[in-house]
Amino acid sequence: MSQAIRISRQFSLRSVMEAIVQGGSVSRASLSKQTGLSKQTISEIMRQLQDEGWVQETGRTSGHVGRTAVTYELVPSAAYIAAVDLGGTKVRVAICDLSSHVLAEVTEPTRAAGGLAVVEQIAQLCWQAADKGGVPRDKLRIAVVGAPGAPQPETGRVLLAPNIAGFDQMDVAGALESALGFEAMLENDVNLAVLGESWLGVGQGVDDLAFIALGTGVGSGLMLNGQLVRGAGNAAGELGFLPFGADPYEAESLRAGAFERVVASHGIIGRYRDAVGHDATVPAIFEKANAGDADAIKVLDDTARYLARGIGAMAAMANPQKVILGGSIGSRPELVERIRHVLPLCFPYPVEVEASVLGNHAALVGAAAIGLSHLHNTLFGTETPEARISLPPANAALMREVLK
Repeated sequence: MSQAIRISRQFSLRSVMEAIVQGGSVSRASLSKQTGLSKQTISEIMRQLQDEGWVQETGRTSGHVGRTAVTYELVPSAAYIAAVDLGGTKVRVAICDLSSHVLAEVTEPTRAAGGLAVVEQIAQLCWQAADKGGVPRDKLRIAVVGAPGAPQPETGRVLLAPNIAGFDQMDVAGALESALGFEAMLENDVNLAVLGESWLGVGQGVDDLAFIALGTGVGSGLMLNGQLVRGAGNAAGELGFLPFGADPYEAESLRAGAFERVVASHGIIGRYRDAVGHDATVPAIFEKANAGDADAIKVLDDTARYLARGIGAMAAMANPQKVILGGSIGSRPELVERIRHVLPLCFPYPVEVEASVLGNHAALVGAAAIGLSHLHNTLFGTETPEARISLPPANAALMREVLK
């Protein structure tokens, strides 16, 4: 088979699978109409997909003048994805099928030793989740791991992730593939969160979208024209390193980031300590502000003003239609409302600001999205730079499943 014929066949296969993934149960005549491929080509492709176990007959539908047509749909159990959300304190693993349904989920505290110990932990949790969900291990085809920091595709290392020791010194992706026996992908966790919100959260239907996660640190993910923005070093969205807030020329700002030093949890606690002379936890500061404590109120007001400046800086460069706030601090309604109030005072164009609805599952949902798209490209066609992520339509049942 010539190269041209092979590529043509791949794109035909891809377009058929795209129609099945997006449309559910569908007939060959409908596939021919949707893809523009001949009925003979559709019949050949459907025979191949059925023989390989990717699609199955689902019944018949009434056609013209009493005729009926066989309908087909994707076999959800043909392959599975391990979606992994790796944080400095917890590792969460979910097993998803090709229809994006979650079969099982497990969580453990992240092993403090870092390095290979965490790689081995991820592998063990993948097997544990697969067994829990009744998924044959040999049907796991890809693991997508959302990690803090900047994964480096060329080396497999993860930079700017100080909470996981050793990841900046080793081929994490390679070690994962050796431990699992199948493909593993690394992605920034906040990048996955923006994908998750775009698919199943409050970012549905928005092509230009940003997600800001605020907790012990701060980071962001950005989608423009429906595409994830990663940057030259896979470090786009490292919002903590905006050069304002603390002095960007201080050595500590090169480690933690000038902006992160004032807006994340340590900055909030420090401002409260400076005001009253003693420490309080971030949840306690919110409680005190809600009870009318003037010092706590000022701390939250200042935090909102810093965040509004950060959103304004991002909006000036990328012009997102909507910014979603997540993380243990960022999604607090007290902070979201304050930001909505002060943002128009420092930035002239309208930007929608909303709290995340997926919470700590946003990165897991995004990992499932990346895994489904990559598996689709690998199995059914040639991936192109402009190809959008191909995902099943969002539905309320899946949303309930994710948020359980």
